[in-house]
Amino acid sequence: MPNSVLWAVDLFGKVYTLSTAGQYWELCKDNRLEFKRVSAAMQCCWGIACDNQVYVYVCASDVPIRRREEAYENQRWNPVGGFCEKLLPSDRWQWSDVSGLQQRPLDGVALPSPHWEWESDWYVDENFGGEPTEKGGWTYAIDFPATYTRDKKWNSCVRRRRWIRYRRYKSRDTWAKIPSKDDPKQLPDPFNDLSVGGWEITDEPVGRLSVWAVSLQGKVWYREDVSHPNPEGSSWSLMDTPGEAVQISCGPHDLLWVTLWEGQALVREGINRNNPKGGQPYAPCREWWGMPSFSLALSLMRATCSLFWGRVGSSWSIVEPPTSENGIMHVSVGVGVVWAITKDRKVWFRRGVNSHNPCGTSWIEMVGDMMMVNVGLNDQVWGIGCEDRAMYFRQGVTQSELSGKTWKAIVASRESDRSHSGSSSSLLSAGCFFGDEVRGSGESCAPSDTDASLEAERLGPDQPVPAESVDGPRNPRDSLATGPGIGRTTEHAVEVTSLATPAPGPGLASTPAELPWTNIDLKEPKRAPSHSAAGFPETAGLSSLGLLPLGLEEPYGADDHSLWAWVSGGGCAVEAHSVLKWFTIQSGLSPSVQTLSLSITPAQTAAWRKQIFQQLTERTKRELENFRHYEQAVEQSVWVKTGALQWWCDWKPHKWVDVRVALEQFTGLDGARDSILFIYYVVHEEKKYLHIFLNEVTLLVPVLNETKHSFALYTPERTRQRWPVHLAAATEQDMNDWLALLNLSCCESRRVHGRPSPQAIWSVTCKGDIFVSEPSPDLEASEHMLPCDQMFWRQMGGHLRVVEASGRGVVWGIGYDHTAWVYTGGYGGGCFQGLASSTSNIYTQSDVKCVYIYENQRWNPVTGYSSRGLPTDRYMWSDASGLQECTKAGTKPPSLQWTWVSDWSVDFSVPGGTDQEGWQYASDFPASYHGYKTMKDFVRRRCWARKCKLVTTGPWLEVAPITLGDVSIIPESPDANRSGHSIALWAVSDKGDVLCRLGVSELNPAGSSWLHVGTDQPFTSISIGACHQVWAVARDGSAFYRGSVSPTQPAGDCWYHIPSPPKQRLKQVSVGQTSVYALDENGNLWYRQGVTPSYPQGSSWEHVSNNVCRVSVGPLDQVWVIANKVQGSHGLSRGTVCHRTGVQPREPKGQGWDYGIGGGWDHITVRANATRAFRSRSQETATDWSGEPGLPSTPSRVAGASQEARGPVCC
Repeated sequence: MPNSVLWAVDLFGKVYTLSTAGQYWELCKDNRLEFKRVSAAMQCCWGIACDNQVYVYVCASDVPIRRREEAYENQRWNPVGGFCEKLLPSDRWQWSDVSGLQQRPLDGVALPSPHWEWESDWYVDENFGGEPTEKGGWTYAIDFPATYTRDKKWNSCVRRRRWIRYRRYKSRDTWAKIPSKDDPKQLPDPFNDLSVGGWEITDEPVGRLSVWAVSLQGKVWYREDVSHPNPEGSSWSLMDTPGEAVQISCGPHDLLWVTLWEGQALVREGINRNNPKGGQPYAPCREWWGMPSFSLALSLMRATCSLFWGRVGSSWSIVEPPTSENGIMHVSVGVGVVWAITKDRKVWFRRGVNSHNPCGTSWIEMVGDMMMVNVGLNDQVWGIGCEDRAMYFRQGVTQSELSGKTWKAIVASRESDRSHSGSSSSLLSAGCFFGDEVRGSGESCAPSDTDASLEAERLGPDQPVPAESVDGPRNPRDSLATGPGIGRTTEHAVEVTSLATPAPGPGLASTPAELPWTNIDLKEPKRAPSHSAAGFPETAGLSSLGLLPLGLEEPYGADDHSLWAWVSGGGCAVEAHSVLKWFTIQSGLSPSVQTLSLSITPAQTAAWRKQIFQQLTERTKRELENFRHYEQAVEQSVWVKTGALQWWCDWKPHKWVDVRVALEQFTGLDGARDSILFIYYVVHEEKKYLHIFLNEVTLLVPVLNETKHSFALYTPERTRQRWPVHLAAATEQDMNDWLALLNLSCCESRRVHGRPSPQAIWSVTCKGDIFVSEPSPDLEASEHMLPCDQMFWRQMGGHLRVVEASGRGVVWGIGYDHTAWVYTGGYGGGCFQGLASSTSNIYTQSDVKCVYIYENQRWNPVTGYSSRGLPTDRYMWSDASGLQECTKAGTKPPSLQWTWVSDWSVDFSVPGGTDQEGWQYASDFPASYHGYKTMKDFVRRRCWARKCKLVTTGPWLEVAPITLGDVSIIPESPDANRSGHSIALWAVSDKGDVLCRLGVSELNPAGSSWLHVGTDQPFTSISIGACHQVWAVARDGSAFYRGSVSPTQPAGDCWYHIPSPPKQRLKQVSVGQTSVYALDENGNLWYRQGVTPSYPQGSSWEHVSNNVCRVSVGPLDQVWVIANKVQGSHGLSRGTVCHRTGVQPREPKGQGWDYGIGGGWDHITVRANATRAFRSRSQETATDWSGEPGLPSTPSRVAGASQEARGPVCC
């Protein structure tokens, strides 16, 4: 789970944050201001201070917020002076924007607010459509406006060039005042409430936010142009409302509710991606029918008045309060939920709320009296109690039960309270240590130190002693003294009581019966008497609920009891499987006190412990010494496991057949284990069987689909045939058991155990499964090379899209949701448990991906575009190819391990662009699609996306908080001089920012921090070579080289633009020791000629092969790729691992291909493999290598290629 924070304001106006991974409230870094209320998102928080001014707090990040300013310099040619600044009267401005309609001189572009600063001065952009321009950056055209080209022609009468300057947002980790456009010192109107949301309206990378506010005069305002690159926005816009507003709440998607002075609620309609402020024809809520006559007349009058407002773009619906006696005082909305507080402090839940019906259907009363509630991410709910001002969290909120189950108090203390827990000297004066707690002298006698130490050892060093073992029924007085007002220390901190325990105050209760709510979900017609609260500890007095009445005498004064005024969960991601530390009072001493207690505790320094340890050591030596000359006993045994599976028949009719399988494992005289898998089947009433020696198996891979729990088994022969053995189990657990057992047997047969070596080769399938192979020295040999179809691959736990490794054991991965993960050194996880998995370094890992389907329509003269197509057309609901029918109801997650986490929504980020409704147009199916309609477009399609989530385990830890699109680690050769420098790691964020990771080493593979490297445009791919040469590919398909990168200057100094291959757009680059390879969008593999230490940019691109999906170049300049299609003797595989053969210093491009495991592979990295066989001088200079047999001898050509390709990958 990503580390996120909950924001809150106490009664004194101080802002605090509580991390999902922490247990203490931390005071905001900028605590100079006092605030009334705040509204948070993931990376920022908006607030209203006590001066009624609006502030924004942008959290610090290693990636800066940069905004590009640009201006165009325009010139016209005249016969006398050539191109000059003298333009015609009808021409555009000499300095203008891109349209030429607005004047934009360089000295007239100013910073929008004091919170920005310039990165550098103005400079000319010499990149034009991915190609470098001539010196000066000029582009030419016949006239203004026209199509510009980078080449000057005889009829080029005008020219222009673009000037660029970047500004950086500098006010981070501090409250920045939002300026007004008219008067920077004053806002349009003093604000009373505000709300931030709308970040899930679109998945665009700009990170747009919707900021709504309510003024003291009851007006509703909207902040324009708020986004991640522009956190302040631009200006306030007044929104018309049919009444005076007092409070507002905006959800992450399209819900917006406003509370009126009369106690009613307004619901904004028509909010969508293209209109975040909303606006549709006015539609009254269906609850109008059945209103009292006065209310109905008032509502009808408002509806009549709203007809005028509807003409100017407003769209509001009125929702009546739950009861006529008490109106709505406070409201909070999420993605599909609405919670409200009425004036009598009752909590209400709105039923039936969704995007199609934002008004909902009816109110349900919930148990509890609250001052306010707030709905955060994943529709989780927080509240502040009415009487005690304590903070509560709604437990049990899921997608199937949005109202949750019970309120639970958050008893996390403030970080500043730890100073009240007492010094180490005062702890020593207490005189008695018991487990993790210090007892007073007036208390009952504590158990012995031996019992306490044994209990602590049983629980482990990371687990505190349970409260009931210390404050249980033996000492109920202590349980009454604990509560949120007690000071706490660090994670394993301990409550410290004074020697004279104070008597409970008059307001203290010993049972939770007096609480106004316990475990009741919805209000019942007849309330039963309250008993012990579910969700609260059963041993509880009031302290276990995390509550302290205001009249309680606290050990450190009333200041220690947190009294809250506001809470915001918009930046707090709490998931169903999350384990939070908010609800238990952490006991334990501070680290300094723990160290002190360990040095003086008799149980830790008792002499009898040392004596027992010495006696056991001597006994072990004595018993083993007498039997050293005996031969080791080896048991020759046979072990058999049988079961029922299904087998995909290799011959017609090619169907699943019920079979019996038996795994026979035997142990030889040398202690080695080997196994045979028997598959018994029946053909024409004749019993037959197949047998497979597991020492010949090269791969076991799960084949996940919607209906079968199946897996495939590969051998070298079946790899060449592209025809593995397919087996299926009845349940997922059976499949996992067989996979784990077979993998363990294969590893034992090959004597492969433990974590992979630092030189291992890693790969990832299209399903996200991770595999690793130990390289043989003969794998890169020039003679007697080991075929890569004989490589043994074993599966690692986890789920990734990309994985990169280095020769020093550092491995990073990127998930489908762009989350970065670092390898922890373990093995196993997922379905591999027990002996097949390490006992440590296995953690929970989650991943999110999107499933896409397409809605297709054809135009006809009668109805226009409709779902009625021609008989030869594709399905009206299909996949991207149109060959398979995919409907919303019939489309399931990729496998049974995935679960839906969102509803279907239109995807506006498809290549080619879309119109406002998400449609793409074309002349026919299939064709080139574009985002606008023309006269020749007779078909259109629209992409729908739905997110699904997978939760598994593996040896991976999350590297937060920046999401990545690509990562590269330096490939170090065996003879490299490491000299104590950190490992170079470069990455590209999902937004296109280039980053350099600092502090990466074997002991700290995750590194310490990111260093941002500025670019003029977003990047998509990056790679660092063994000599610190950094190459990258931009989003427009152009290549760049980073100069002067070294261990002492890890970020380099500047980018050099490298021209792409003619008429090609690059998408990936990989750099080895001296070789540079690039891959374009058409699957062509290119080699960079002329790369030398004195000229590292190279001279030209040379075509090597086609049919390539991914390329990886290692520290020995070895080249491995993922081929798109490879034909075997029995079948065709897509996504096959291929090895370039014949790569030598004088032949860096190689001469042929060796085909390995496949298909279904998406990624491979050999950048950690620096193992090589001994090569003589004659072998290095040999040039008579013969290509791979069976490859076509006719070279293929690529448009614009300078030379012919040798041996394309496809057969």
